[in-house]
Amino acid sequence: MSEIASLSYDAVAIRPLRRRDARWLQRTLLRDRKWLAPWEATLPGVTLPVDARGLISALLSQQRKGTGLAFVITYEGRPVGQLNVANILRGSVSSATIGYWIASEAAGKSITPIAVALCIDYLFDNEHLHRVEIDIRPENQASLRVVQKLDLRQEGLKERFIHIDGAWRDHLVFAITREERNHSMLGRLQNTPGQ
Repeated sequence: MSEIASLSYDAVAIRPLRRRDARWLQRTLLRDRKWLAPWEATLPGVTLPVDARGLISALLSQQRKGTGLAFVITYEGRPVGQLNVANILRGSVSSATIGYWIASEAAGKSITPIAVALCIDYLFDNEHLHRVEIDIRPENQASLRVVQKLDLRQEGLKERFIHIDGAWRDHLVFAITREERNHSMLGRLQNTPGQ
């Protein structure tokens, strides 16, 4: 795995998650509990307190093993969200899955589509992956707008796929392969009508 770099476009950037992000992460996850709860994975039958330090440790452990990457999304230099790459597989599969969230005060500014575009380009160009997937609850209109703006292909439905907010939830599957990208995701985003 190559060294993880910070990537930016205009006022939006993604940079590697660091242990010193724990205070910001803890504060934001607690403040935006109601905003994030309908979309965050949970453990069946278990209620855990928000533990930013534990979350960062787990994500950095996956990164060291080469199975994940963890980024902070920034806007005008301030952290406003997080983007994680999970399930990185090499060899004949050569794929990964992206998940993301943004703080409520930063929503609606087209920050997330840019951050996801930067990440997909990084995964194809630096990590040499072939396929990137994003799984979204059908009710999550904001995340559906992200994949629509990036013109990702919808592949189907994973029924009762992830435990979220107290129940097993269906997720729509969106994906893109390196061949479909056609130059860059940022270019694709800029060429999408309504941008």
